Amino acid sequence: MIPLIELRGAIPVALGYGLPLVPSYALAVVGNMIPVPLIFLFGRRFLAWGKDRAMIGKFCTWCLEKGVTASKQLESKAKNGLYIALMLFVGIPIPGTGAWSGTLAASFLNMDFKKSVIFVMLGIFLAGVIMLVASYGVFGAISLVK
Repeated sequence: MIPLIELRGAIPVALGYGLPLVPSYALAVVGNMIPVPLIFLFGRRFLAWGKDRAMIGKFCTWCLEKGVTASKQLESKAKNGLYIALMLFVGIPIPGTGAWSGTLAASFLNMDFKKSVIFVMLGIFLAGVIMLVASYGVFGAISLVK
């Protein structure tokens, strides 16, 4: 559930400690999904609330305006491909591209809640599979060296 680490850190740690595969994967996915609806529902609301505040007003206003502009551009170009892009953004396990970031972007872009949550979840499943394969490869190589 921790930003930046999310499931990408949980799976290698679980495998490193020799924990069972299926329960570890399931807990990592569930833990990564818990904040997704909250981030989506409150990300844009926070910006709307913050646009009238002294210290953060300019930034929040900029984010809202940028989100509206980008949303119109992306929807005209990508249509439903936008949700596939969201899934891939969340699913590719590199720093800064997890469920938190993807959900926040979907919220700022005013994407559909239900579709966004579904495609973020698919992205989390994809990231989990990639991390399982990568972790087994690393731990398998380490066991060969021993």
